[in-house]
Amino acid sequence: MTTAPVRSRWEEQRSFDELGRPLRDVTFCVVDLETTGGSVGDGDMITEIGAVKVRGGEVLGEFQTLVNPHTAIPAFIAVLTGITNSMVADAPPISSALPAFLEFARGTVLVAHNARFDVGFLRHFAQEQDIPWPDFEVVDTVKVARRVVTRDEAPNHKLSSLARVFRSGTTPNHRALADARATVDVLHGLMERLGSLGVHTLEELQTYSSKVAAAQRRKRHLADRLPHAPGVYLFCDDQSRVLYVGTSKDLRKRVRSYFTASETRSRIGEMVRLASSVTGIECATPLEAEVRELRLIAEHKPSYNRRSRFPEKVTFVKLTREPWPRLSLVKRVLDDDADYLGPFSSRAAAENCLAALHETFPIRQCSDRFGRQPSRSACVLAELGRCLSPCDGSVDEGTYAAVVRQLRDALLRHPDDVVELVNEKMTALAEQERFEEAGVHRDRLASFVRAAARTQRLTSLTRCREVVATRREESGGWAVHVIRHGRLAAAGVIPGGADAVAYVEQLRASAETVVPSVGPLPAATADESERILHWLELPGVRLVDVDGEWTCPVQGAGRPRLPS
Repeated sequence: MTTAPVRSRWEEQRSFDELGRPLRDVTFCVVDLETTGGSVGDGDMITEIGAVKVRGGEVLGEFQTLVNPHTAIPAFIAVLTGITNSMVADAPPISSALPAFLEFARGTVLVAHNARFDVGFLRHFAQEQDIPWPDFEVVDTVKVARRVVTRDEAPNHKLSSLARVFRSGTTPNHRALADARATVDVLHGLMERLGSLGVHTLEELQTYSSKVAAAQRRKRHLADRLPHAPGVYLFCDDQSRVLYVGTSKDLRKRVRSYFTASETRSRIGEMVRLASSVTGIECATPLEAEVRELRLIAEHKPSYNRRSRFPEKVTFVKLTREPWPRLSLVKRVLDDDADYLGPFSSRAAAENCLAALHETFPIRQCSDRFGRQPSRSACVLAELGRCLSPCDGSVDEGTYAAVVRQLRDALLRHPDDVVELVNEKMTALAEQERFEEAGVHRDRLASFVRAAARTQRLTSLTRCREVVATRREESGGWAVHVIRHGRLAAAGVIPGGADAVAYVEQLRASAETVVPSVGPLPAATADESERILHWLELPGVRLVDVDGEWTCPVQGAGRPRLPS
């Protein structure tokens, strides 16, 4: 009796005269990084490298190291990854960690989920350290997944979603080695499917793309009347309903790409088949295009745009103004002198934040309204020591007000009380190996830190009646933006040879009149104000005038904090 050779899990029946390097014979190095942020160009650093070397479906070796970034890890990143400043204090610097990884990966094909990010960071630091970059071939599992995994199987192509689709034995958790292991399972699952599509070699994998249907190719004429200029484009169906809104620095070039093989998203391919016209709106600057895109998506709610369609569907955490204040979740902000935190894009995130605040500050959680001298029985939370219990007179008004002042300070200026207490709970639970419970607290803290930082940043811009700023764009011209109460009121580019001062004054005079919104809200959506803030914080931006006070608290949630 003979035993048939074991096949790799993605291999299908193959012909003897097959050319190219069979996937079963290729050694892949699946790599994942953790970093201090999302852009190496902004000075972000690597904090962890994890990699798994595989061939023929078998693991050949693993590589993992923390990396000392020699800079403070932002609080949000520390909460997300669990990597703190103390953990990397004794770790090797990138100048030592990178050569070790490159030696481990020598002679392999690099694989990463969103390879542009991971490989981009590695190449950058290799160049910075004068380390020769090996001529790696690269496979991006995101790009492959977009051609193989349909929207019926997964809502998106994030690693966590694909790991569920392919039943990965490792759950991604924003740690490098665990995410690399999950990516290995995703890679194997993708290759198993590709085998049935006739993709058996590395060369076939690298050139694999969905063919463009003839009907889709024939629609290239829809881009012919669009200008080679920055702006917003709208795909519409035969009844003039907006299907999709996008933005580009070159409208004609971008829209034409939808009718070529470079467009591989199945959802967008479906949209193109339905489209009968494309409208282009020229914009003076890229920021104006981004803002117009957000406004048009919110107005038309195109079915093929996934994000920003319902900016009105948000949740806030509200600290009420009443004799015995409490926290509550609300859908809109009122002009009632109360304090608000948010907006949150999901109610679940708001509930996580609310839980973090209730863990820290023992104010009442009931929704009842009562006067300054209530006479009721205490609830279970009071018996557990998690509520000061004003309902039965257990606390005087002055003591309760002092706790509320601390809570308000944490919301608006100084979040460290919440961060430190929740961190202590996470540490204690981790020491008891109660990792799932620790993860719950981590998610709560992340929701709070994000919301506090977002609120403080948005409020600081909203307070300003007008901000006028300018920056030299890639085209060489000086872009000018007028922002009023967090809303883009005007945008333009100073013409060559023009009087810059006169142009700016004319732009201000013709800018949209903006009425302040209720309470701390910007006079635009939060997404729009955040896009504006991102532009204002770019290198090279010059403030022409600020009418108001544009500041953020020194001890606010947006600053990096060392672990306690």
